[in-house]
Amino acid sequence: MISRRELLKDASFLLAAAGAAQPVLSWAATQYDVPTIPGKDGMILRSFRFLDVEMPMEFLNSWITPVPHFFVRNHMHEPSTVDAAEWRLSVTGEVEKPFTLSLADLGKVESHTVINTLECAGNGRAFQHPSVPGIQWQRGAVGTARFSGPRLRDLLQRAGVKTAGKHVMFRGLDEVPGKVPPFIRSIPIQKAMDTDTLVATQMNGAPLEKHHGFPARALVPGWIGAASCKWLTEIKILDKEFDGNFMKPGYRFPNQPVAPGGSVNPDDAHPVTGLNVKSVIASPADDSKAKRGVVPIRGAAWAGEADIAKVDVSTDAGATWSPARLAADHAKYAWRLWSYSWEAAKSGEYTILSRAADTQGRSQPETAAWNPSGYLYNAIDQVKIHVEA
Repeated sequence: MISRRELLKDASFLLAAAGAAQPVLSWAATQYDVPTIPGKDGMILRSFRFLDVEMPMEFLNSWITPVPHFFVRNHMHEPSTVDAAEWRLSVTGEVEKPFTLSLADLGKVESHTVINTLECAGNGRAFQHPSVPGIQWQRGAVGTARFSGPRLRDLLQRAGVKTAGKHVMFRGLDEVPGKVPPFIRSIPIQKAMDTDTLVATQMNGAPLEKHHGFPARALVPGWIGAASCKWLTEIKILDKEFDGNFMKPGYRFPNQPVAPGGSVNPDDAHPVTGLNVKSVIASPADDSKAKRGVVPIRGAAWAGEADIAKVDVSTDAGATWSPARLAADHAKYAWRLWSYSWEAAKSGEYTILSRAADTQGRSQPETAAWNPSGYLYNAIDQVKIHVEA
């Protein structure tokens, strides 16, 4: 029999819903003593060791994702405590005038707001075949929020970046266990200087919560979530890409197609940066039932630094396609919600597909490019439903 300890270590869990006001979710399981994560009721717990929490598709019902429904991805332990009064952010490296800011100092710098869809690079990894190691995210390691804070560019200009400065490194306050390498990432100076790249201190109009990087995090819009370092404490300008585990071999994508199950030399791979074009079906749920008549189909689509041009839906496993309606809410870097009303005239088993295309000419493929880390999965989404008379 599997012990609770083993379950907590190896399985995915559903976070306990607190209070009678919580909805009964279609996937809810009550047979386990599930740990409660404050502020994340009803979410799916993918890992308890470093706290990785996924949003169920039933919560994808608004353009802006409420913070309690926003996924959490940690590579290390979260800081046990963060004292806002003692916290400092240093800007060093290839600069003329290094400096350090308190949270109060940072609050005096002009703030900018960016609505951004943040997605873990491994979102969808569970659908890769053959399977690959890592957190087995399905569809919900993604969310859209309003992030606010100073432009990173303003801090770099204050420091005076030298001509040798080519990359900007982020170090957070993650608590590193044992001999695990620290989670440190860098981005090219060009992206760091973009007017929408932030040192974010607010999320959806409120100070960042601890799970999302309080008191400050990097926000690198349109790129994978790993670029947006949480609990930011050091910004260092380097003369080249940071040389560390989470830049190489981690978070790299093969330069050439890889046969499923094959291996890749990190030297023949490049850093994962921008997000792919992708859509997901939020409703109806996979393996659900519906009555004959109008069946509402809805979901979301995003494309990183590009805009969504269209979403098509098929209700006959891809034999025919029809355009979905894109919702009015729209912003650079943010997903578009979409919907389609399907007239299910006959009972039976159906496969519903969604396929997005973007303004760069990219379209969701039938099969995602396989890679040993399961990054950037974006195959045409599908759910199977049974229509009853």
